[in-house]
Amino acid sequence: MYPSLSYWERETFFRNIDVAVIGSGIVGLTAAIHLRELSPGLRVVVIERGTLPLGASTRNAGFACFGSISELLDDRSQRSGEEVWALVARRWQGLKRLRERLGDAAIGYEENGGYELFRAEEQATFQRCADHVEPFNRELEHVIGRKAVYKLANAQIPATGFQGVTGLLLNSAEGQIHTGRMMHALWQLARDKGVEMYNGIEITQLETQSDEILLHTEQGWALRCSQALVATNGFARRLLPELDVQPARNQVLITQPIPGLKLKGCFHYDRGYYYFRDVEGRILLGGGRNLDPQEEATDQFGTTPLIQEALIRLLHEVILPGREVEVDTWWSGILGIGPEKAPIIKRLNDRLSVSVRMGGMGVAIGSLVGEEGAEMVLSGT
Repeated sequence: MYPSLSYWERETFFRNIDVAVIGSGIVGLTAAIHLRELSPGLRVVVIERGTLPLGASTRNAGFACFGSISELLDDRSQRSGEEVWALVARRWQGLKRLRERLGDAAIGYEENGGYELFRAEEQATFQRCADHVEPFNRELEHVIGRKAVYKLANAQIPATGFQGVTGLLLNSAEGQIHTGRMMHALWQLARDKGVEMYNGIEITQLETQSDEILLHTEQGWALRCSQALVATNGFARRLLPELDVQPARNQVLITQPIPGLKLKGCFHYDRGYYYFRDVEGRILLGGGRNLDPQEEATDQFGTTPLIQEALIRLLHEVILPGREVEVDTWWSGILGIGPEKAPIIKRLNDRLSVSVRMGGMGVAIGSLVGEEGAEMVLSGT
């Protein structure tokens, strides 16, 4: 049982909160920072249920990506070309804002390219993607202002050492970041901007009243604020079950250091359902939730034998064939997805707003979604 707040705690830490941001991931911290940038006099408080921002922001692969050809073709089968390219533009703009706000050195940004690989049995898919290199390049030139972004890269296959890979496509504008350093830099910037942050407080219910919002907590406290912004992405339906956000678990491994590893860049496989990259002489590999979509539609952390075995098989049979490689650590992250890949940024009432559903592209679009959420909150104050 938690103790009730003392008078001193209530009056010092939780009084006169102008905006409470729920969730301290990329979106939540960016929103809080932007609120203080736009209105330095606001008292902005970020409330996080974990000791760290539990979810995806500190648990992703660090891909600064905005769309492989097979993924964009898959998207185009479900929505118009205009919608697909508009979302790509937002991802690119979000990455630009992240880099501008924190600086490339602080987040460990490296533009080593993003590769999409195809095995022999996927030759027809590779050819279809290859046929779209030129038309997609023309579209991307308008969207991001860079020419010849997508390139055929089959000549690089022997140097990768991959087994059974017969097709390779390069997105030369994609990069990678150090996820931990990025989140630490955001945390430091929020502190510098005067944002207050409280961890270990889980909000269980939002109660909108005429002149304030009550944030009911697991501790039995009722915290008061004038405005609240929910930025909990894959966990959003715990507070707001009416939102069209589905949690999706992604399982990830990282190997022990691999002597002589020369692999550089981010790699996508099977429409992005699998992904891997180099991290300080190790291989980070994740994905596979398409193997068991029902089981992985959860906001519970954990790993499963089915997906662990699939990732290990990909590591040993394709990525590093014939090499002894040991796994250092397994973990999982929780994404927020839905029937549309566009995020939900909306005001639910005069005092409550949401910025959620990153669609697995939080690194790319999270900064933009956070900024837009902050501007939406201010429009109602």
